[in-house]
Amino acid sequence: MLNSLKQTGKNIGREIGRAWESLSEGWRELLSRSSDALTHFTHRKDEEQKGSSELAMLPRWGLLAGELEETRKDVVVRLEVPGLDKDDCKIVIEGNMLHLSGEKRFQRETNDSTYHVMERAYGMFQRSIALPRNVNVEEAEASFRNGVLTVRLPKEGADRAKSIPVS
Repeated sequence: MLNSLKQTGKNIGREIGRAWESLSEGWRELLSRSSDALTHFTHRKDEEQKGSSELAMLPRWGLLAGELEETRKDVVVRLEVPGLDKDDCKIVIEGNMLHLSGEKRFQRETNDSTYHVMERAYGMFQRSIALPRNVNVEEAEASFRNGVLTVRLPKEGADRAKSIPVS
């Protein structure tokens, strides 16, 4: 009986160790791959002054997952912005930084319900992405489709080559 309990204890310890390692690995991957996508959402002052209990329960952090691709001619940024319309997004390019800001509004269909899961963040946000090179801001284009914002930025001097003599 004692050996059986010892073996059960070892098995439980081993399984807890595996679960912990799996959880740790998941957190490491989330932080390494998505730390820049983790975006802080804030509420407007007038909403906070109302003291709404709904606002208090809303998460203040959410993921705006993105990708940055460089082609021969362009730098292309794609961001997933679920729950937003194109009019909710503002794009500003300063130097080699693309800044996306906007607001995701909380709208409740009914007031006589109870939330059991609330993982979506609402409020104002800003996300900044460093661009790998200079871009031509004047010819930049943005489009929005199926909750994905795509910003196409032509590279500055992408088609030019210059030979520099060594003196």
